[in-house]
Amino acid sequence: MGGRGRGSKSRTQRKHFRDGRENVWKRSKSDSPADGNSAATAAVDRSWQPFATQNTAFDEYYKEQGIVSPEEWDTFVEVLRSPLPAAFRINSSSQFSSDIRQQLENDFTKCLQAEGADGAEIEAIRPLAWYPDNLAWHSNYSRMQLRKNQTLERFHEFLKLENEIGNITRQEAVSMVPPLFLDVRPEHFILDMCAAPGSKTFQLLEIIYQSTKPGSLPDGMVIANDLDVQRCNLLIHQTKRMCTANLIVTNNEAQQFPGCRLSKALSKHSVSEHEQSMGQLLFNRVLCDVPCSGDGTLRKAPDLWRKWSPGMGNGLHNLQIQIAMRGLALLKVGGKMVYSTCSMNPVENEAVVAEVLRKCGGSVELLDVSNELPDLVRRPGLRKWKVRDRGVWLASHKDVVKNRHFGAVPGMFPSGRTYVPPIEKDIKNENGGNSEPNQELETSNEDVDEETSDLPLERCMRIVPHDQNSGAFFIAVLQKLSPLPAIPENPKKQKNSIAKKDETQEKISDPSVEDTDEQEQESKSIVMESASEAASDIDLVDNEEEKKDVPMEVAPCDKVSTENGLEDTQVTVNGKSDPEKAVGERKLQMQGRWKGVDPVLFFNDEATINSIIEFYGIDESFPFKGHLISRNSDDNHVKRIYYISKSVKDALELNILVGQQLKIASVGLKMFERQTAIAGSDAPCAFRISSEGLPLILPHITKQILNASPVDFIHILTYKTIKFRDFVDAAFGEKASKLMMGCCVIVLKKDDDQVSSDTVKVDASTIAIGCWKGRGSLSVMVTAIDCQELLERLSVRDEGMKEIIARSKESKVLNRKDEKEEVEVTEELAAEQ
Repeated sequence: MGGRGRGSKSRTQRKHFRDGRENVWKRSKSDSPADGNSAATAAVDRSWQPFATQNTAFDEYYKEQGIVSPEEWDTFVEVLRSPLPAAFRINSSSQFSSDIRQQLENDFTKCLQAEGADGAEIEAIRPLAWYPDNLAWHSNYSRMQLRKNQTLERFHEFLKLENEIGNITRQEAVSMVPPLFLDVRPEHFILDMCAAPGSKTFQLLEIIYQSTKPGSLPDGMVIANDLDVQRCNLLIHQTKRMCTANLIVTNNEAQQFPGCRLSKALSKHSVSEHEQSMGQLLFNRVLCDVPCSGDGTLRKAPDLWRKWSPGMGNGLHNLQIQIAMRGLALLKVGGKMVYSTCSMNPVENEAVVAEVLRKCGGSVELLDVSNELPDLVRRPGLRKWKVRDRGVWLASHKDVVKNRHFGAVPGMFPSGRTYVPPIEKDIKNENGGNSEPNQELETSNEDVDEETSDLPLERCMRIVPHDQNSGAFFIAVLQKLSPLPAIPENPKKQKNSIAKKDETQEKISDPSVEDTDEQEQESKSIVMESASEAASDIDLVDNEEEKKDVPMEVAPCDKVSTENGLEDTQVTVNGKSDPEKAVGERKLQMQGRWKGVDPVLFFNDEATINSIIEFYGIDESFPFKGHLISRNSDDNHVKRIYYISKSVKDALELNILVGQQLKIASVGLKMFERQTAIAGSDAPCAFRISSEGLPLILPHITKQILNASPVDFIHILTYKTIKFRDFVDAAFGEKASKLMMGCCVIVLKKDDDQVSSDTVKVDASTIAIGCWKGRGSLSVMVTAIDCQELLERLSVRDEGMKEIIARSKESKVLNRKDEKEEVEVTEELAAEQ
């Protein structure tokens, strides 16, 4: 309806998207041989050269871990060292999702089967059997095939256009799996803890929107978080195409994600009953796709081969546990959390899940989901594995050299048991003795007994590349059965640093404890040096610690001025300001707490709101007032007004009450934009409806809206601007001329509607565009690429439309030719005179 999925992108976001990861499978010019004069050398330069895909440490490590059998090792490695096929997913909430699916099934697939490539039948496009409703597809074709096959070339252009609009999303196939096991419903509150680049977030939003009717919003919402600011920009770019009012993008540390708990003192004295409805921000579902070493993405990031080492996974183990425990702490009892990585390493996978289960006791259960998605080929999780540290294979914590305890912690091993050496050894070491054997040398596997976990880790699932020609992934589904136990601190004073780190992990697992400890430095360096250069689905950890904001002392007045000139609203009690009210032990934070981030402010300018309601005739049934926000504290200079759902509204109100704990990078659906070009004109309303917000508000508009015949609708899309007298339907042109100056909405008339009908009926199939009514003409207010895509959709949907579009384009070409000739004749006459 109006094309949900159409969204504009800011200049910064477009630049960041263009500056993304380079295709490392394509050999750069600098790597070509020095002697490029001979024909043979030139031929070599033009041909594809494989990236180095050899790593002895990788082969040795995974052969020993036994993630695949020895008989299939060669097949496993062969597939892992080949380029990854592309995959994409149809946006199920898009107005044209069924049209796009039919075009793939009936047009592209059948044409390719009939044509073949290079004299043989190819399977360049096929649906993923395990993804519901044929909404996810696999495509695998070479550049040579693309150049030689017209259908593939046409398909390639189709992909680029639909991805830009938001009707499809390019996403690695295995990356689509985790959200499917969350069992998401439209009313759920969902937290995506490490969300960038945003493909899984987009997928979660699609699911909660699936049963939503036109003009309404689901009751649930998604909070998408990422630590890295630049990756947040990419996350915003991806999710903007969804055009949703049910999303908040935040920029917080995942392992310290705020709980936004409303203190009892504040709720008792300062907050109304309505505001008390959400006393803490908890979630029905949590997606915990943690930062990892990323060796499951070797097929699309082959440069990782030369950098991979077992230490990458070891260094991230503690951070992964912290993030998972924080996710469970924020999960409601009865809710589900999916823990996932794009790594094959059991130290990052089964070991993390096992340690989380041990910390949570019986309050969390690892679910068996082997009967779900039966067509998805997956393997059960491991119950025994080893840890490799500094070239040494370790089967138990007791085998760890004492000065390496920080590098190989008990939770990495299957049993999770801690080995404490006798006191005599500690005393001897303090006196300069050497009671530990030299374990820096390679040890044989016969020297140690392998541990086996007593937890049901076979309920986890591991996807390996050669099973279904994909990347690798690990997934575990956890359900919270009861509140997490409070884990007491160790009363004994520990003499080494690892004891303090274990203490920190215990605090993080307790939902009643605020997380303030710093992240382990070794984990950070490994993430930045290795995982940052893996594929785009790997989530990164910032190099530097985020600067903590100092609570601002507030003056006893309703508004205070901050350093950046923004006004900050203070909580009031009975109409009077109360600067002494605090949240817990902290002063209530003001707007503008986060440096460099625009504040989120509820837009309450009654004059502007009333002018919008009156101009567009927005009916009273639509929840409008109280659902508008802006990012500018000066109402007179607000350029964009955003709309938020009730769930997001409640979350924002709670965030303000608890002192702006969430660092919000993006929120809300852009509903209105100030039309700066009409300053001082006769237009009674300065704000136009944005393309993103049109589908939501369209059923509730009673003014400035007209039906147009297919011919005139297509002419508007084709010509962009048409004078009132030039419309094919003269009655429509006359009605358009009588509209008030400013923004209006033109709806494509359906076959069963009367052209002259003044009543506009809106449903899920309604197609509408925003236009600008000037003094003598009507101009489309849709981007050129949106116009192109909409014309393509209409031509595919209806043969009659296809003919009208063809004639309209031909007429446009002829008109341009006539205009050019007229200009030339005029210039000749002027020259003769």
